Amino acid sequence: MRTFTITDRRTKVSRVICRRQVLSKALPALLQGYGEVFVFSDETVWNLYGRLVTRALGSVKVHTMPAGEAHKTPETLLSLLAAMAGAGLHRNACLVCLGGGVVGDIGGLAAALYMRGIACIQVPTTLLAQVDSSVGGKTAVDFCGVKNLVGAFSQPAYVLADPAFFATLPARELRCGLGEIVKHGALCAQIFDTLEQNRDKLFDLSFLADIVPANIAFKAGVVRRDAEEGGLRKCLNLGHTTAHAYELLDGTLSHGEYVLIGTFIEAEIARSHGGDGAYLSRLQALCLAVLGGMPSLPPPEEAARVACLDKKNTGRGRVVLTVPMSKGEYRLLELESTAYERELGRIGRALC
Repeated sequence: MRTFTITDRRTKVSRVICRRQVLSKALPALLQGYGEVFVFSDETVWNLYGRLVTRALGSVKVHTMPAGEAHKTPETLLSLLAAMAGAGLHRNACLVCLGGGVVGDIGGLAAALYMRGIACIQVPTTLLAQVDSSVGGKTAVDFCGVKNLVGAFSQPAYVLADPAFFATLPARELRCGLGEIVKHGALCAQIFDTLEQNRDKLFDLSFLADIVPANIAFKAGVVRRDAEEGGLRKCLNLGHTTAHAYELLDGTLSHGEYVLIGTFIEAEIARSHGGDGAYLSRLQALCLAVLGGMPSLPPPEEAARVACLDKKNTGRGRVVLTVPMSKGEYRLLELESTAYERELGRIGRALC
């Protein structure tokens, strides 16, 4: 078992615990300190693990949502809040979020809003959620065509990461999680070296179980120093401006696959702004090794238009990118939308 601690500027402590048997042992023990328990999950995850939860916790109040990013909406959030209110939860309650990143983001926001804040325990069941979205206290729903536009920083009391969940994940979900792992590799030289040295094992469940704690440790270290993205934490947006634009325009791939595409393209943009070409080629090769090939992409003018709406931007028709520059080094790059559009067009033509 490994444990990581995050403390934000309001001194709220969040503990991330990596261990096995979280549903049968860790979760019941942690919930003993709360007066009421409410479980939020999606229909797919609940069908897989609901019986284990009820066996461990006994009779428990549960609310489920349809699975998928398409349901990461204010309507789903309000439905959950209505279920929590209908259950008569009080401030001594704990909301358990059992699922992937969508469940964690919506559930974390509901816990932050209900009675101005109740306790939340995240039990991430996907690789992406374990290495990224469950760690750090970012909660949100998509709104008005913009990803994660409405949300709050709210640290969970605990995050319980168990590699046993990976056994039920399809290859595409593993690829999705690897997108965020490769992004961490673009920021952390040690993770990058581990990925390169194990390129033939990237989808091996034992390898993934071993690399998850290093990814959590890296992200937890960033969040400890900048819980609310005032500076350093912006590094974690690497590849995401382009990824979010393509994801909103296309939506046929997983979030992590778009992160791989965004990292590849933003590495190419970095190359034309003084980045280390040899290293960037290695990073791009790693992206392609996980993706299995570059898919067709939306038109650059549409991607640039949507990228301008990203919440990371400063406005005035400019696009802010976090780009990899050299091994373990990144840079915040701000481009005019027209220049960004030209870069996307140039890179797209080269990929054809």
